[in-house]
Amino acid sequence: MNFDETDGQKPLARMTYWQKTFGCQMNENDAERVAGMLEMAGALPVSTLEEADIAIFLTCCVREKADERLMGQVASLKNIPPAHGDKRIVCVGGCIGQRDGEKLQQQLKHVDVVFGTHNLGHLVRLIERRMQTGTAVAETIESNDGFSSELPLHRDKPWHAWVPIMTGCNNFCTYCIVPYVRGREASRPIEDIERELNGLAAQGVKELTLLGQNVNSYGRDLYGYPRFADVLNIAGTCGVERVRFVTSHPKDLLPETIEAMAAHPTIMPQLHLPLQSGSDRILSAMNRKYDTARYRSLIATLREKIPDISLSTDIIVGFPGETEKDFQATYDLVKEVSYGQVFTFIYSKRAGTPAAEMDDPATHEEIQDRFDRLVALVQEQAHAENAKELGATVPVLVEGTSKRDERFLAGKSPKNQTVHAPLPAGATIDEYLGRIVNVKVDETKTWYLRGQLVDA
Repeated sequence: MNFDETDGQKPLARMTYWQKTFGCQMNENDAERVAGMLEMAGALPVSTLEEADIAIFLTCCVREKADERLMGQVASLKNIPPAHGDKRIVCVGGCIGQRDGEKLQQQLKHVDVVFGTHNLGHLVRLIERRMQTGTAVAETIESNDGFSSELPLHRDKPWHAWVPIMTGCNNFCTYCIVPYVRGREASRPIEDIERELNGLAAQGVKELTLLGQNVNSYGRDLYGYPRFADVLNIAGTCGVERVRFVTSHPKDLLPETIEAMAAHPTIMPQLHLPLQSGSDRILSAMNRKYDTARYRSLIATLREKIPDISLSTDIIVGFPGETEKDFQATYDLVKEVSYGQVFTFIYSKRAGTPAAEMDDPATHEEIQDRFDRLVALVQEQAHAENAKELGATVPVLVEGTSKRDERFLAGKSPKNQTVHAPLPAGATIDEYLGRIVNVKVDETKTWYLRGQLVDA
């Protein structure tokens, strides 16, 4: 993904930018690359839209609500005057940009630049063209112009690094738009990944997250077979204290990957393993390519090899044709596994996917009732899983302060639980940002732990 260099020029000098990111971690990584490119071109970040000469939206189109949020927020810009000059440059990228291209500019007349998932590195040139011609610009391409790791970078959190190891997806789940907007699987050479990981350790990065639409497929396109376990072994020994990864597809979670997770204390004992449904009939209709027996077997192996592992998952309620019996199978499997966290979604029809053409006899009221029952179970389980930490001392990577009370620091445990603890008297959060501290847990809630700072 080549960055369009400007021969030492600063085409965006004295301009300000602000960006909003919707959706997955891949978009968060892209946002850090956008910041790097704009700042290399001379632009300066600002914290509010009102101050910005350039507004950038990195978008998600996996669910309908993301479309609605984007449309609403971008439409509202018409009523917010630019900070300088007579025109704010509005840019829309990411998955909606890739999917809709210039159609977005027909819907939202004040959008100046549209770019896709494959040409992130062209953004500065596209903004320049808009400034020079006064004409709106839309550019999407059909395949990746390299990897985002090749682009300039401004990290949102200096202690954390996103490391994309592959892009795209070959699975074509019938409800999912991702293969159409992110393209087919393409893996980075393992030598490039190793070089980047070693560099991050040398920079003092505390935590890294390996990224891919399906990390378990890593390397199949380059080497003929998945080599994600090899990447984990490299990451686990590179010197970075915490290693995480997303997202895993159950059909490709191999025994050697679980062995690698268990072998390295630096690989955090937490795994997001999307189930989507507990009904074999619905899994088949979703084209998930595994059944519940396979999923249960994976859970058993994970808990055998990594006894303290915390599991999270995704569940879709109301997939076309789902019956009460199908939903009950999902409910029972969620209850059986007892996840630490479950991301629950009501099925969202995505035009262009096979599921969008499927009949669905269930009523909105039936689907909402199922969803509410599942959410109640999920909350009960999340509280029970957090309650296991009562009295324990957990290492916490500090990320900021509590949203409700700035006197409390907030961070993540190895199991990715949110943990709060009061700042010592006279201390500021700046003294703790990016540090790993020990917190003795004295209170557990559904969505967080609370405790006191203690010495190691």
